[in-house]
Amino acid sequence: MKVTIEKTYPMPVSADATWKLLQQIEAVAGCMPGAKITEKLDATHYKGTVAVKLGPANLSFKGDIEVLALDASTRTLRLVGKGTDSTGGSGASMDLTARVVALDDETSQLIGTSEVSMSGKAAAFGNRMMGSVAEQVLKQFATRFTDEVRLVQGRMPKPVAPPPPAATAATAVEVAAAAEIPVAEALVSTPPPAAEVVLAEPPQQLNALGLLWGMFTDWLRGLFGRRR
Repeated sequence: MKVTIEKTYPMPVSADATWKLLQQIEAVAGCMPGAKITEKLDATHYKGTVAVKLGPANLSFKGDIEVLALDASTRTLRLVGKGTDSTGGSGASMDLTARVVALDDETSQLIGTSEVSMSGKAAAFGNRMMGSVAEQVLKQFATRFTDEVRLVQGRMPKPVAPPPPAATAATAVEVAAAAEIPVAEALVSTPPPAAEVVLAEPPQQLNALGLLWGMFTDWLRGLFGRRR
């Protein structure tokens, strides 16, 4: 028996934050109800267990997970998992492809396509029950994943404004001496000096000779005036 499920989940966080969590296989497995990673063999191979309730039956699968693709350029993850239940009477496999699509700077979508195959006793419950169970499991997964991805975004560094241009060496030396800090630190932290104000008409230089001549002629007028 085989069931194919395609779902799109809105993510109230950025595509970068969603993709950051999606790459963490153990964290993703922790969001799936009844799933658990029990051993990490290497970067792409894991061992795990999945417990699921199908009607009156409680099944516990134990198997292997392999990451087939982890493409940062398209934010796409593909993995396959295979396992058997504890009694050996049922088998299951899953081929999952999940990708993250940015909607804007603050929201994104998680789009998943999974193909689940069941054999043995588990297959006897039929597609209808399998589909219903899968819907409920994925709904719980989406809720947990959203909660976790919010935490991831909260821990991501916030964008900061670029620092002002470095001050000139002369200014930095003055600042360093006043603040008793290294000159190199002052060069980074000291804002540049204010731009020099340029007047439209520079003031004329004082004419010292003209001033003295004027004083001399005034003295002459006073001298001859008194004689008259």
